[in-house]
Amino acid sequence: MIDPNIRQRPAYRKGLWFRNMVILLGVVALIAIFLNQFDLNSTGRLVVDPVLSAPIGERDVTVASHKSGHTIVIDAGHGGKDPGANGASGAEEKDYTLALAKKVYALLQQDPKFDPYMTRNDDTFLDLDERSAYSNQLEADAFLSIHGNTYTNPNISGTETYYDSLISIPLAETIHSKLIEATGFPDRGVKQEQWRVLVGSERPSILLEVGFMTNPQEEAKMLDNARQDRVAQAIVDGLKQYFEGK
Repeated sequence: MIDPNIRQRPAYRKGLWFRNMVILLGVVALIAIFLNQFDLNSTGRLVVDPVLSAPIGERDVTVASHKSGHTIVIDAGHGGKDPGANGASGAEEKDYTLALAKKVYALLQQDPKFDPYMTRNDDTFLDLDERSAYSNQLEADAFLSIHGNTYTNPNISGTETYYDSLISIPLAETIHSKLIEATGFPDRGVKQEQWRVLVGSERPSILLEVGFMTNPQEEAKMLDNARQDRVAQAIVDGLKQYFEGK
């Protein structure tokens, strides 16, 4: 008589093979999803989206307690229903600040000494208090709010940097000097002003007015992609120099 258990072995093995294939396909699918969500830059460092999809107040900022480098919050001024300054060419400040902020973020991502974050990475409106509060939540080592200037007289030009608290003076002076070298615009100095986005910050914070968008010649240079690359690199160089001196 044939042992009935022997007849069952092929079916058992077939079922086991099918189960293993399902598990393998599941693992492959999970890896594909992971790779679709994350990317590695040329340095092999993990690059994530600079801004989470959730509103600032709902973002998980626990990563700040495990940071491996200096936490830098880059704030692209204005956004959404707030266009900021209208340039001589009709360009809007909110688009300029976002383009430059993304370049600064990308450069900082390449350096393991920095953990960069952005308050926004698209055309989103954010309250001024939300921006500084986000920096406070992250316990940022530096908060940079990027802007383009405006004035009724189109001949006015130059770069100026603002701070509120005294602890922000070294950061303001260091980055401002690098900006002047990169832009070649007139030096309008480092000034103390109680801009709301700075007043709410408990961290070293500055506001950069890179140039006047209402000045046709200056605006053209500000909107030039190569010039933006130079300005972004100048900001990063300023941050490196600032932290080297601490």
